[in-house]
Amino acid sequence: MTPAGLFCEAGEFFIDPTKAVSRAIITHAHADHARTGSREYLTATPGLNVLRTRLAPHAVIHTANYGETLDFKGVKVALHPAGHMLGSSQVRIEYQGEVWVVSGDYKVASDPTCAAFEPVRCHTFITESTFATPEFHWPDQEQVWAEINAWWRLNRAWTRASVLYCYAAGKSQRVLAGVDASLGPIITHEKVETVNADYRASGVSLPVTMSMDDAPESTDWGAALILAPPQVRDGRWLRRVGSRSTAFASGWMCTAGACAKHRVDHGFVLSDHADWSEVISAVKATGAENILVTHGYVSQLVQHLRGMGLNARPLEVEK
Repeated sequence: MTPAGLFCEAGEFFIDPTKAVSRAIITHAHADHARTGSREYLTATPGLNVLRTRLAPHAVIHTANYGETLDFKGVKVALHPAGHMLGSSQVRIEYQGEVWVVSGDYKVASDPTCAAFEPVRCHTFITESTFATPEFHWPDQEQVWAEINAWWRLNRAWTRASVLYCYAAGKSQRVLAGVDASLGPIITHEKVETVNADYRASGVSLPVTMSMDDAPESTDWGAALILAPPQVRDGRWLRRVGSRSTAFASGWMCTAGACAKHRVDHGFVLSDHADWSEVISAVKATGAENILVTHGYVSQLVQHLRGMGLNARPLEVEK
């Protein structure tokens, strides 16, 4: 660990650096993992368009197919699917017979908008722990889609817009692929629509959408599903919509008082991270004896893994 983030000294590269560096391997295109200013980047091929939008048109971005082995000064590097969003990767690093895997963010649930999580055997596994405590257990996805569709139908019957807050990159596209798009027009905030274009350009099939700015005056807002990032919740952009019901799609919605905390009418439990049991199963699948834990419920997961006989310890990652 360095002031710029996780560094492989032998291969002279950083993984998801927090500052500008010479060579950055990026696990996925979310802002807390992909930062501007580095001289060159490496990411999985499916994530190129999303990452370029996140960084800048002039950024030097190299790509590798999943499972393709690259050599950095004798260090073998390969990217494997993390299932978190389009192009998300685990970074497999092999040097002098020892294998480490940096997971980045990952989920094990199926998602038609990205490659499925792939367990990678290793000696040391660096895992996130965003939801790694027993209170987090995700419901069946089909149940969640049914709940969202039922909410949308009810709102349509009452001629009020269905405003669903979900993260612009990854979550919104997963929602689009899961809901019943025949229920009404789907309108998106411009940040969501930008990522939609990147997904479509990468070959991902999504239903027809249009940005709020492009929606005609004749739009039937009372039948519409509107997707927007939670950061714009208090903006003026919804003024033209009129009567509406609001909801938030997130793993955090399974906690007590979540709707009140996020100031929405409804919550749908839908996460792009692994829940408690999924984290444990993912760790087991690697066969790793050494586990480094970051980002989230670190102490709880470390204690549990030590009880399983694993050499687990916290890894403080710069943010």
